[in-house]
Amino acid sequence: MDLVKSVVYPAEVVALFKFKLGQCDSVTAKSQQADAETDLGTCYVFLDKTSRSFAAVIRKLDPKLRDAVCLFYLVLRALDTVEDDMTIDKDEKIVLLQNFYKYLQQHQWKYEKSQEKDKQVLEQFPVISSEFRKLSTEYQAVISDICQKMGNGMVKYLDRSPDSLDEWDEYCHYVAGLVGLGLSQLFSISGLESAKVGEDSTTSNSMGLFLQKTNIIRDYLEDVQDERHFWPQQVWGKYSSEMLALSEPSRLPDALSCLNELVTNALHHIPDVISYMARLQDQTVFNFCAIPQVMAIATLERCYNNPHVFSGVVKIRKGEAVRLMMEATNMKKLYAIFVYFLHQIKLRIPSEDPCQARTHAIIDKCLSLCQTDNTFSVTSYASTMYASATLLAATVCYNYGTALVDILV
Repeated sequence: MDLVKSVVYPAEVVALFKFKLGQCDSVTAKSQQADAETDLGTCYVFLDKTSRSFAAVIRKLDPKLRDAVCLFYLVLRALDTVEDDMTIDKDEKIVLLQNFYKYLQQHQWKYEKSQEKDKQVLEQFPVISSEFRKLSTEYQAVISDICQKMGNGMVKYLDRSPDSLDEWDEYCHYVAGLVGLGLSQLFSISGLESAKVGEDSTTSNSMGLFLQKTNIIRDYLEDVQDERHFWPQQVWGKYSSEMLALSEPSRLPDALSCLNELVTNALHHIPDVISYMARLQDQTVFNFCAIPQVMAIATLERCYNNPHVFSGVVKIRKGEAVRLMMEATNMKKLYAIFVYFLHQIKLRIPSEDPCQARTHAIIDKCLSLCQTDNTFSVTSYASTMYASATLLAATVCYNYGTALVDILV
């Protein structure tokens, strides 16, 4: 039970209790949605079925932006489903990926041979493309452009893994950085954010790279077991002749050094993340962008120097995730969250780690950019007695209430 996992973290118990009561405005407050019987309503059904992490925050966006972001997500989900489907012949897949952006203007195009779990977005693509064509031409141009660039990038890395750190950055740009660029342009076009947000491609790209690198680092075991290698050979090749060998218990010291070097690389995107977030003005856009970023820094902290990365799945607690969602609503709180997790990493840097000097340096740089008043303390919310009372109340709520909304962490 999620509550049990958070029992020794009083602030998480409080957060779970509030979330249970619908007091997490960034994702749970009611918002107007399209009639489920319409094509647009069907698109939101697809969104709920294909995304646990983004559906709630997309629904909370300002109406000027919400539908465009929903359709942007679904178009890229359909593209990604083609890329992920190993049952599609390589030559056919290349054609599909390179031409996918064209299908947005073809009223009847759909693909019915996919075996992937999200195949419905391909089988029902005419519903998505129909709603796409109802968007303003400015929104359409951004989504089509990103779709074209992403499809071409996927072809480039279709049957090979990134070898160098430069290729790692390039691969992450194609699959995530471009999403950051596209979203930023949509934010600006909507009028909710300044033109600068959509024009600064460097910080927008870093927003995507920070998330993608975190996922790649966390998913080491799952990926190597599926014979998909996304860690760059330039790094893991220093420590092993084969990437899978890093999971062998006898190789743990080298494996941890490799892991820590990749985490350090990912941390270098934080200054750009902070700069990007500081520009945002609309509260719904801020929440939409902040939640994935704080989940990422929390996940990186959990992965750093953690042997479990090589033997299982490393995740943050759901109580922790709920608390992060409730906290990450302004820059002061965002600074505090980053400061907290950066300090946690700093405390665990092994003195013998080959990358320890670089890790200290980037953390110190990031800390200098954040406010030093760390309000995100795990002990600052309640006394032991208050925590016990809250735990009792929350337990009753969990035993007799409805199920907690599923959160991807």
